[in-house]
Amino acid sequence: EEQVDAEVGRKFLLCDYNRDGESYRSPWTNKYNPPIEDGFLPSAKLRAMEIEFNELFDAYRELYYEGGTSSVYLWDLDHGFAGCFLIKKIVAGDRYVKNGCWDSINVVEVVENDKAATYKLTTTVLLNMNMNNTQVGDALLAGSLTRQTEMTTNVNETKTHISNLGRMIEDMESEMRSNLYELYILKTREVVNSLRTLNKGPAQTVAHIANLSAAVMGYGKTRKTDSEFVA
Repeated sequence: EEQVDAEVGRKFLLCDYNRDGESYRSPWTNKYNPPIEDGFLPSAKLRAMEIEFNELFDAYRELYYEGGTSSVYLWDLDHGFAGCFLIKKIVAGDRYVKNGCWDSINVVEVVENDKAATYKLTTTVLLNMNMNNTQVGDALLAGSLTRQTEMTTNVNETKTHISNLGRMIEDMESEMRSNLYELYILKTREVVNSLRTLNKGPAQTVAHIANLSAAVMGYGKTRKTDSEFVA
């Protein structure tokens, strides 16, 4: 779900990572809505990093997803910190997609050790697309994929936590978009063709699959290219 921070007029995403009771903390103002007196807040150092992460992740979202909402939440740990990087894009009335939703959830744990850090990233992507047109027919594509990766690298003035995590998340999401396309779209074609022949509606031909693929690539696109997606 989304909520608007009335103080700055910016949207943010609601999840367990910014929830305290029935209130949710805005990453833009660090305030809870509805207001509470003793809500959990990150340390001053981590809050400064959270502010920068949110601005950069917002630019990343606009560049890769051309819309939607993003939020980043950080919290302190005894050995470092952890964070959740969220992107949600809702589509309605698109050329290919009647309505649908893309959710990207990146949860990271950072273990700090002198001048190095170990990053443990778990990324989950969920997609739901409802299509209804003459080229594709009436189709509902839905799927999810979870991947994990770990990296240990130096942390200094040039290789900061922000640059290290930014690269990890960008690489992981790009790889997962490609994997979802291969796992779901191509597999759907194989299964449908092996089960039945349609008497009504579009046939499961190369042209039909091409239109289906075009819908997917148009939905989850990144920068100039951008591929992929789900069934």
